[in-house]
Amino acid sequence: MGDIAPIIRISLRYISGYLVFKSIIPPDIADMLANDPELVAFFGVVVASVVEFFYVLAKKFGWAK
Repeated sequence: MGDIAPIIRISLRYISGYLVFKSIIPPDIADMLANDPELVAFFGVVVASVVEFFYVLAKKFGWAK
């Protein structure tokens, strides 16, 4: 389990981000985004970057083990 734990943690992080993002935006905007894969990819990179930035901060300040 030790080798797969980081993969599970990261996967759950991105899945939870997707679910939160999906519940925040209205359906009409979600339909617009679904038709523009470049925009979705851009938002994916932005969300992933923010998540990883906060993970780095957590490691730096000892909030994550």
